[in-house]
Amino acid sequence: MMHAAWNDSAMGAQRVEAWDHQRLVRCFAQRPKSFISLLEKAKNTHAHKKALVFEQQRWTYQETWHEVLRCAQALASLGIGPQDRVLLFVSNRPEFVFVLFAIQYLGAIAVPVGIREQKPGLTYIMNQCTAKAVVFDEALQDRIPAFSDVASLAHRIALDTQHTTDDVVSLNALCNCANNAPIACATTQEFDTAVILYTSGTTGNPKGAMLTNTNIAHSVLHFEYGMALTHEDTAALAVPASHVTGLIAIIAAMVHVAGAVIILREFKAASFLAAAVEEHMTYTLMVPAMYNLCLREPGFGSMALQHWRIGGYGGAPMPVSVIEQLAHHLPQLDLRNAYGATETTSPTTLMPKGANHDHADTVGVVLPCAHVLVMDDDGVEVPHGETGELWISGPMVTPGYWDNPQATAQSFTAGYWHSGDLGSIDAQGFVRIYDRKKDMLNRGGFKIYSVEVENCLMAMPGILEAAIVGRPCPVLGERVHAFVYAPGGPGADEAVIAHCKAALADYKVPETITWLEAPLPRNANGKVLKRQLRLQETSA
Repeated sequence: MMHAAWNDSAMGAQRVEAWDHQRLVRCFAQRPKSFISLLEKAKNTHAHKKALVFEQQRWTYQETWHEVLRCAQALASLGIGPQDRVLLFVSNRPEFVFVLFAIQYLGAIAVPVGIREQKPGLTYIMNQCTAKAVVFDEALQDRIPAFSDVASLAHRIALDTQHTTDDVVSLNALCNCANNAPIACATTQEFDTAVILYTSGTTGNPKGAMLTNTNIAHSVLHFEYGMALTHEDTAALAVPASHVTGLIAIIAAMVHVAGAVIILREFKAASFLAAAVEEHMTYTLMVPAMYNLCLREPGFGSMALQHWRIGGYGGAPMPVSVIEQLAHHLPQLDLRNAYGATETTSPTTLMPKGANHDHADTVGVVLPCAHVLVMDDDGVEVPHGETGELWISGPMVTPGYWDNPQATAQSFTAGYWHSGDLGSIDAQGFVRIYDRKKDMLNRGGFKIYSVEVENCLMAMPGILEAAIVGRPCPVLGERVHAFVYAPGGPGADEAVIAHCKAALADYKVPETITWLEAPLPRNANGKVLKRQLRLQETSA
């Protein structure tokens, strides 16, 4: 049943469809048929509108389409075709977009990988998906596996260079030499895999989530309807393009509505804000720490940011102090918490417009075509308001992991993905996330959700970031240990503990504290690497 927050004709007509001849799925009745069709439609309807901005360069949708065709011809000349896997080891730059859509044009499968990945991880991923080619920034060449390390690999394709060698092909040279005879856009089906994104698992090898054309179509529609995005919007790509947020929430969503994307090489608050002012940025989706860094920029309150209307965030709680400061400086900015994952092709829940004030401790409500169950350890649904693991289904949920039936069987039940997140849904339909199932602490039989303690810590003036982990204890099992980052320098443990005692049950109060000299370690998604913190604590 759709939540009242989305009972609006502007959300698009929906219908129930039978998928896999086994389950019924609520879908958007009118939806794009493929990933490449998003760009083709934008080119046909808004050919001369600004599509991409990168430093001092700009491309219209017609010019972007032209670059995509050039790249598609170049890749086709190497024999890349339908269902071939092409790994993208490319930084935030226009070529990421050109090659991404060129792969779609050929009916091949894009495998974007974050540029922080190292050679062993790349080698594993390329072997696991049997990649036929890899496209990479020339500066990253030393991390690209050799042909002898990946049996399926036929082409190593470098950006930036004009020179082709025995083991590296220049994409520029290929594009310049490509036959200008048009090549037809491959015919793909809704349920064909368009993209494989490897999840950054904390244990074991990463798994490749298969994002289909229809997964992507439903996610961009959720963003369009949920955030009222139009061709007049301009978004900043401040997170990695290779991550589901950058790929879907920014690139795909903006192309879908024919909006513009400001591509930033990396997030630096000063350059981000300068671009936002110059290009009249209206929308972005970032992690809370990025907003905090913006607030700390000199002169933030006097910057011409009046066009910035939507500030989406996810991956971590937004400190109340940050929400209040943003509201003071940018009263027109609509902060929207969103919750999702690689396996859900980005959003599962979204804060409805105007609901942030009364429901700031939630991640919003379930989006129209999504369905969320709260399940106990026995796989039984719990009543409203009670806590359990969130199981998620819908047309935006991946059908499984590439060539990994065991992992798929472990993580999916009847189309529902087991998120590993502990949460609840209240009577109004608002979803709360308490912790990762594996991160919940058990102190002498008392369950402690780390996010509650972390929020309490970050409410204390001077504390910018906090993370809670369990410190092994032979008597109680675990004790509460806090990692705290306060840019002004270490504070007094006693003051922090007193602050927590005034707000939390005694068993939830941190007993020991590590003061950090730098922000918390995070993955490309902005999520805190608690496994790394646990190792740091146990080795101390």
